[in-house]
Amino acid sequence: MESLEPMNTSLKKDDTKLAKKLSRVYSEDYVKTDPTVLDPRGAAINQGNHLFLIAALISLAVDPLFFYLPVTKEGMCLDEDMTLKITLTIIRSIVDIFYGIKIYVRFRTAYVAPSSRLLGRGELILDSSSISERYMRGEFWLDFLATLPIPQVMTWFHIVDKTEMMSTKTSVLYFIMIQFMLRLFLTFRLGSHISKQAGLVANVAWVGAAYNLLLFMLASHVIGSMWYLLSIERQGLCWVEVCDMETECKHRYFDCVNVNLPSRETWFPTSNVSSICASADNFKYGLVEDAVIYSIASANFYKKYAYCLWWGLRGLGSAGQELQASPFIAESHFCILIGITGLVLFALLIGNMQQYLESRTKRLEEYRVKRMDTEQWMHHRHLPHELRERVRKHDLHKWIATRGVDEEEILRPLPLDIKRDIKRYVCAELVRRVPLFDQMDERTVDAICERLKPVISTPGTCLVREGDPTNEMLFIMRGHLDSHTTGGGRSGFFNQCEIGPGDFCGEELLTWALDPCPSVIIPLSTRTVTAISEVEAFALTKEDLRFVAVQFHKLHNKKLRHTFRVHSHQWRTWAACFIQAAWKRYKRRKEVGLLRVKESLSTHSINNKSSRKKHGLSILATSVRRGQGYNDDDVIRSPMPKPKDPEFLDDDSN
Repeated sequence: MESLEPMNTSLKKDDTKLAKKLSRVYSEDYVKTDPTVLDPRGAAINQGNHLFLIAALISLAVDPLFFYLPVTKEGMCLDEDMTLKITLTIIRSIVDIFYGIKIYVRFRTAYVAPSSRLLGRGELILDSSSISERYMRGEFWLDFLATLPIPQVMTWFHIVDKTEMMSTKTSVLYFIMIQFMLRLFLTFRLGSHISKQAGLVANVAWVGAAYNLLLFMLASHVIGSMWYLLSIERQGLCWVEVCDMETECKHRYFDCVNVNLPSRETWFPTSNVSSICASADNFKYGLVEDAVIYSIASANFYKKYAYCLWWGLRGLGSAGQELQASPFIAESHFCILIGITGLVLFALLIGNMQQYLESRTKRLEEYRVKRMDTEQWMHHRHLPHELRERVRKHDLHKWIATRGVDEEEILRPLPLDIKRDIKRYVCAELVRRVPLFDQMDERTVDAICERLKPVISTPGTCLVREGDPTNEMLFIMRGHLDSHTTGGGRSGFFNQCEIGPGDFCGEELLTWALDPCPSVIIPLSTRTVTAISEVEAFALTKEDLRFVAVQFHKLHNKKLRHTFRVHSHQWRTWAACFIQAAWKRYKRRKEVGLLRVKESLSTHSINNKSSRKKHGLSILATSVRRGQGYNDDDVIRSPMPKPKDPEFLDDDSN
């Protein structure tokens, strides 16, 4: 037993050291710690913040609705809408539960030590006491005040005495705005935090415009509800002023609870309250005159809410310019609030809407400016009309195809693996359509995809011209092109064909790239290629093709020889010319053979002149059979030289 005590002591010391060591960790080491402490950058906190943001927005929409509880009824009395009161109380209580859960979560959420931040990365403090102490010193009291059920308390438990005037009770509802402003501040801060951590509100123009439009509607919702409550209070003040002038009147008569009192039933028929306060001509209602004229306070909830929301939108939209306020101090302050709020929100809304519209038309405006500059330049250089039309057609086709977006500019700053995956997704299937690349492995295809550059051509565009240096190899993806050659300018020689999707041109460059000792001189093109229709292709420059050929030996595979010869138009042309020359030689020999047969069947009756002629033809035929007797001009050769094969290797060498 004595030997176990030192062992237990050492274990406790080790546990203490381990706990102390794990009280500060990085986010990637969080999984090794106590799961009861939450990671502020984890998925659980992010989801909780999204849910709480929705609850906070519901709270901001519900709180102003408490201002619609007071209603006026027949007989000049004030009452409360009990159905609306119960509904709002239930919804608001549910939302308050989310605020309470948030406080509990904040006590269990780690925080980043400010002294450990390095390039936005820092250690998480996992000690519960440190977390609680920091939260209590900071934001706890704001969250606590925001969680209090102030609207429920003020509507169900009247602070003033029930004998007081009902309009005095309505003024208590303005205290709800204090908590409303606090919750609005916390909601804005939470939204900003989520946009930084999880990207909820992206930096997109239409999102900013929609966000500011939502703020404008929320402000109109609040202003309309405050205007309704102000109209109730103004009507109550009118009733009080008229009541003070009458000796039999008492303030408690205007509460609908006391509407059946005998004394009130005796007083009301002889009173001037209904005649004076029901007309806007006898009492200066000022800002709330419309509410009195249209009896908004006695209408059903949906009707009065719609009218008050429209009034709020009108007031904020005009920044209070159309409002006619009375000298009543509350109305003056309310108009000032509407004017300032309307100017700020309207400026934000218009600014974001303008930014959104500019972002939608920015590319188009850039295209118009560029086109204007091009037109001025062509006019300055006195270009012919046909050349101008070709330039305009090319610019228009490129704009329609790309909408002014530079693909290479987008891909350049991306990491290499993302860029490779994008290129593979976009180009791999298209590259596989080219038979020359269909037999290559994935690494070679990826290397080719990374270096392909898109090419767009309009009808009539000459992509390659015979005799010019071949700077790139083109792989056709869409459209059709005309390919022809004159065999190096030989008279009487012309070969023409049509190439389309899956074909390629500029194969002379592949021969040059696969040469182990390539020449400095770039090979010349043997064909002229012109676009017949709108063409989309990918280009592989000589530097990129040479790099792929050197780095990836699969490109040297001898199995590609047959595929290359079959699909190369240069080899096809040579093969056709070779077959034609062989066929002509065959026909010539056949004609000579027929002449020899005729010579053997000739009779002795032929004169000496014709005999000498046949004897000469026999000698000519004999020399042809032996490969002698023809001059260089008489031998039938292929009009095109045999193309040079790329440096393909045997399969064993790979």
